[in-house]
Amino acid sequence: MKVAIVLNSAWNIYNFRMSLVKALQAEGHEVHTVAPFDQFSAILAREGCINHDVKMDSRGANPLKDFGLFFELFFIYKKIKPDVVLHYTIKPNIYGTLAAAALRIPTINNVCGLGTIFLKDNFVSSVAIKMYKFAFRFPKKVFFQNPDDRTLFIDRKLIRSEVTDLVPGSGIDLKKFAAVDFNRNKPFTFLLISRLITDKGVMEFVDAVKKLKSSGLNAHFQILGAKDPAHQRGIPIATINEWVESKTIEYLGTTKDVRTFISKADCIVLPSYREGTPRTLLEAASSAKPIITTDVPGCHHVVDHNHNGLLCKLKDADDLASKMSQMANFDDDELKTLGLNGRRKMEEEFDEKIVISKYLNALESLKVTA
Repeated sequence: MKVAIVLNSAWNIYNFRMSLVKALQAEGHEVHTVAPFDQFSAILAREGCINHDVKMDSRGANPLKDFGLFFELFFIYKKIKPDVVLHYTIKPNIYGTLAAAALRIPTINNVCGLGTIFLKDNFVSSVAIKMYKFAFRFPKKVFFQNPDDRTLFIDRKLIRSEVTDLVPGSGIDLKKFAAVDFNRNKPFTFLLISRLITDKGVMEFVDAVKKLKSSGLNAHFQILGAKDPAHQRGIPIATINEWVESKTIEYLGTTKDVRTFISKADCIVLPSYREGTPRTLLEAASSAKPIITTDVPGCHHVVDHNHNGLLCKLKDADDLASKMSQMANFDDDELKTLGLNGRRKMEEEFDEKIVISKYLNALESLKVTA
């Protein structure tokens, strides 16, 4: 089969879908990648993918402005003539599905997370949700990354339940993110890995750090991730610089390989407002690191409270600070147990082989019904 994979960046395909790409190729499928070109496009080409550039603003949330994406994807699909299109992220899920439907091309979609449109109640959100409802009449299969998101779509009648299924996020490569040997830093080191936007709970993290420092907790507080001031909810550069200059946090910049940073931390923190299945937490748990995250959909499916980490309240810097203090005061045996429990959970529930198997089965079902 000729399979097209559509995402908002080649970086995303390479970092999160490469194992699926290789599995598809091993099954004899021809893989086309449709994403805005970036430095990872050449790597995908070397891996045997056929790349197609597309303009796509992943930051914008204006359905009227973005409708031009429908026409762009329509003509790309018309040129490729794929047997099936795999869509990920909001815009491909909506506009790509409509473009494929117009050409009678079957689609398999993946709701990676609900995004801003479900966190806000305004005109743009209302229009986008209506477009979701219209577009999701057409996919042959829609994968959700947690049961809360799937239930929300079904309850709001945005999709028929019989075409839905669950996958554990993008899954995790258990060999690449191997369990690291336990080692406790002095002082204790917390690491937040995230793009610097408010929805990830970055402001709450910094507020919690300030509270912990004023209480006398001796620890390192680090942030790893890209600055994104152009994003609607991006944190201004001046604010980040102030955090660094005041030595509130240590900003580590960005990296192509997070494993070194994860291995050097004692605890990974992500106080996000809502997720599909946060890749950062899968990587941390697979590496046998304790986690602190919010008790919200996506996050609380990766972390079981007091089993492989701690859950804090949403948008509550005080509670986050309390959980961070509790974590820093655990003894070595408690920290090691949390980490090993997380690793075991990844092996049992989040192995990327589960995701790949679901996709291969979905493709096989298309052959049967064709």
